[in-house]
Amino acid sequence: MINFDEAIKQFHPSLEINEVEQAVKKENAVEDITDIMLEIMNQTSKKGK
Repeated sequence: MINFDEAIKQFHPSLEINEVEQAVKKENAVEDITDIMLEIMNQTSKKGK
């Protein structure tokens, strides 16, 4: 019979999941920087008109 308590102790998340999590966090940061740059560009172009 399976001892679920022992099986859970042996569980480790795969590296792929951790890598995906890090990539998503990095992607969100880039989007945030992009959003800031676009806002600055929009404000600058409005002032020039």
